[in-house]
Amino acid sequence: MKALVCKEFGPLEALRVEDVPAPIAGPGQVVIDVAAASVNFPDALLVQGKYQAKPALPFIPGAELSGTIAAVGEGVETARIGTRVLAVSGRGAFAQQVAVNADSALPLDDGIDLATAAAMPLTYGTAYHALLDRADLQPGETLLVLGAGGGVGLAAVELGKILGATVIAAASSQEKLEAAASHGAAHLINYTTEDLRARLKKITGDKGVDVVCDPVGGPHTEPALRATGWRGRYLVIGFAAGDIPRIPLNLTLLKGSALVGVFWGEFMRRETARGAAELAQLVTWLREKRVRPLVTERYPLEHAAAALIAVNERKVIGKLLITL
Repeated sequence: MKALVCKEFGPLEALRVEDVPAPIAGPGQVVIDVAAASVNFPDALLVQGKYQAKPALPFIPGAELSGTIAAVGEGVETARIGTRVLAVSGRGAFAQQVAVNADSALPLDDGIDLATAAAMPLTYGTAYHALLDRADLQPGETLLVLGAGGGVGLAAVELGKILGATVIAAASSQEKLEAAASHGAAHLINYTTEDLRARLKKITGDKGVDVVCDPVGGPHTEPALRATGWRGRYLVIGFAAGDIPRIPLNLTLLKGSALVGVFWGEFMRRETARGAAELAQLVTWLREKRVRPLVTERYPLEHAAAALIAVNERKVIGKLLITL
């Protein structure tokens, strides 16, 4: 089969599509014919050796996909060949086939578009876990989303709206803000041309922001934390800007606020049943068209490296897909 192979940690441009042996369904596994795989920022970090975990070389990147079950391993009783599924693989999705644990493959109704489904698990799963499990976001609260044009950012905007929050979207361009507005943001801030903290004070008055969703890090973290209100919750999700901020901890003391870590992958590993239930809820909302993952471009497998480069350079609004 064809697959995008990383043979050594380094530049994304070095990735090549090669012929590799097709996977075999081991005990408790299924093999999926991949229809589409989504591109995420951690995929690019893994290839460059910059992620918190380093896989053994060589490996096939790609953490989430949709497709059809092609083979079933020993001991698998619930999965059937031909079933349309959504799966989180961790690695291996940028290939014609991938083997995953059977309990990682979530059946999809015929009415759900396979490609759209592939764009959902990591970004919407992260946003759901962040807003509900970690921040306990309540109807009527104010939610600030930094990096609101990216995959996690747009998911947080959309889920915040569903959960009844007033959503403030902050991003680096008008195009990204327009995407956030179309997904439910009530207020828009371009933090490359506007004073973030001043705008937040104007929008919220003396109350401040209840919850901040931050998948970006960088220079906007401290002003956003300073703009939180009493008992505010600051969700630390990632550092797409490349810089891990150093925060004066007295800011949390003065506001009675909390810095809250969000690591969706570890949550799924440690609390598998709860994570599966959350993904099932997201699939229900996808079927009901309450969530609408934004896919802005689709790449064939032979151009998967270009898709990773675009995500790594933060040029993407919403999600990119690799289609097979």
